[in-house]
Order: sequence, then C-alpha cells, then structure tokens
Amino acid sequence: MGPGPISAYPSVLRAMSAELVGQYDPFMTATMSETQELYRRVWATQNDATLLIDGTSRAGIEAAMVSLISPGDRVLVPVFGRFGHLLAEIAERAMAEVHTIEVPWGQVFPVSAIEEAIVRVKPHLLGVVQGDTSTTMLQPLDEIGAICAKHGVLFYSDATASLGGNPFEADAWGLDAATAGLQKCLGGPSGSAPITLSERAVELIRSRSKVEAGIREEGDQDAADFIRSNYFDLGMILDYWGPRRLNHHTEATSMLYGARECARVLLLEGRENAIARHRLHGDAMLAGVRGLGLVVFGDAAHKMTNVVAVAIPEGVAGDAARSALLDDFGIEIGTSFGPLHGKVWRIGTMGYNARKDAVLQTLASLETVLRRLGASVPAGGGVDAAMDVYGSAPSAHAPGGA
Repeated sequence: MGPGPISAYPSVLRAMSAELVGQYDPFMTATMSETQELYRRVWATQNDATLLIDGTSRAGIEAAMVSLISPGDRVLVPVFGRFGHLLAEIAERAMAEVHTIEVPWGQVFPVSAIEEAIVRVKPHLLGVVQGDTSTTMLQPLDEIGAICAKHGVLFYSDATASLGGNPFEADAWGLDAATAGLQKCLGGPSGSAPITLSERAVELIRSRSKVEAGIREEGDQDAADFIRSNYFDLGMILDYWGPRRLNHHTEATSMLYGARECARVLLLEGRENAIARHRLHGDAMLAGVRGLGLVVFGDAAHKMTNVVAVAIPEGVAGDAARSALLDDFGIEIGTSFGPLHGKVWRIGTMGYNARKDAVLQTLASLETVLRRLGASVPAGGGVDAAMDVYGSAPSAHAPGGA
C-alpha cells in the first residue's frame, strides 16, 4: 500500500507465466501488434507509434529524451518533486541546455507560469511529470499542449505514476510523447515502459536515423546528428515494432505478456471506470487518514487519486511504524525523498490495491500501530471516516483481473 511498486493483478502474474516463444514467431509479432492497439486506447491516442520500451519506467523516459533531444537543444522542466529533477538530469545527460522552474514541494504550477517560462526560455522541448509520487501532486496538463503548439515546442510528459488512475488524454491534450510504467495504477510489475509518440515526434526521430552495421539494409542512411544511444534509439525500436521487424534486440517476452494483460484488465473494466475507482478509494483513504488525526501534506485539491502523503505525528518514529505495519500486518507504506524524507508517509491506493478491503485494513492496522507507539488517535476514526465515503458513493467498482 505504498506509492509503488504495488501488488500486481493476479491475472497479470498468470499471463507472465505463459510459455516463451521466439521473437519472430507469428504469435509473438501478433501479440506485439495487439499490445500496441490496446495501449492506444489506454493513452487515448491514434498514434501509430505506440509501443513498449523494454526496461523500467525510467527506460521509457530516457528513450524519449535521448531520441528527441540533440546536443545543445534547450529543454524546460517544471520541477515540483523528485521526478522533475530526474527529467532534468536525464535531459542534461542527453547534452541538452536544461532550464528549470520550481515551486515548493506540495504545490503544482499554474499554467501561466509554464507559459511565461516557455516564452522566456524558448525551449525545443518541455518535459513535465504529470503525477509526482514524491509529493503526491498531479500537475494539470490539459492546457499546456496548446501553449506548446503556439510556441513550436515539443510536449513530453512522464505519466509513470498516474496513467490508468487519473485522466490522461494524449491526443486531446496535444502530447508529442508520453511514457509510463506498469507498477502503479496499471497493476503490473516494473520492467516495461509504455510509450506513445505523435507524428511530429516520429518525424524528428526519423531525421536522426542510424541503423547499426550488423542489421543495416540497402538504402539505410546515417544522419549526422544521429541518436546517441543504441538501446534507446527510438528509430530502430520503431522499426522493430513496425512492419520492418528490424532485429534490434530480443523482446522481453514475459514482460510483453504482462503489459498486454495490464492494458486488457484496464480496458475490460473501462478506462473511466478505473479512474473513478481510483478516485473513490483514494478519497476514502484521504478521509481515513484525516479521521485518524493525521495532517495531509500538500495541496489536496491537486492530489493524485492514487496516493496520499501524511505528516508523521510528532513523537512517532516513522521507520519504526512502517516496520511494525509490515512485520505485524503484512502492509507496506512508503516514506519520501529529499526534503520530505522521514517527515511524511506515502500511502497508495492503486491498481489491484484500489479496493475497499485494502483501504479499511490499512487504516485499521495503522491505527493500531500508532496507538502502540504512543500516539493519541480517535478509536475507529480512520475506518469510520472511510466508511462514510463509501456509504455516500455509488456502488464501488471492483478491480479486474482477479
């Protein structure tokens, strides 16, 4: 019940135990194509270039950055938590000229501040984290695409922690690139990174083409400004997933099966239903921690649906409480990073764990732990507050994939 990774859907684990096949077996290539179509629906896009990067969510971020950024390009990153700093670092390693703007952790950016920075910096690319689990904040994206289009800026978002549990509309919001991971709201293990790319992004990537010598075919050209990574070269990866079936690397078969099942489960439930389920159980957890007298960190109006941060009560040893929850109740919650390390707990309700019994068990167990560590908490306050949320809501959607 932390900020991720979380418990996977049982059907995802079953899917990953299926027999391996060769990378050009007809079943394998058909599964790749099917997975692409499923993730177009997950991302709400018509982008043909929608696929998986083999690696954790950070692999998707790096593939997007290194393929879209040439040395010397200006990149603007609004930072409101740890993972904004990560985008800036990866852009710097891609030899970009990186500019950042910052707000205090626990806040998000007004759109006007992002536009002002775009006008001032004139970046090639804007990189924005949608949901930063280090602070639990969700940056609104719906107006940014139009601003980027007006100023000729590529628009990229990292949706690792938010996709599947919060609204995300790749086409309607004007995204040129977006990446995610499976281990949060999509309910799978870490190790595969869904990515979608606009036609404009693909055109840029193609202009930086370089095919490695061992698989080069007649007519392949090497751009002077070629993509500086081999493994994360989206041009070659697109040819691997496309009709050319370029032998770029051996596809991570079990992760492909798992990623396909994550998308299937989400779409079987219905994208809007899944988002509503995350919102319901997130609201119940939010009410529950407040019912225990805990102080919620950050601007709750811009909180992600799927994780809440609370200040560790004075006099309570945060790590000792987390250890007791895990040792005595089998429940894991998280701490945070940087200026919040040791000051807040982060409690997740995402994917398979966005369900009523998990929320109530966590709140009841946390109450017991707090009481035994000397904190004064209202008896039953957390569970009662959560039950009030459930009682006033329509019948809750159960997570799929059981």
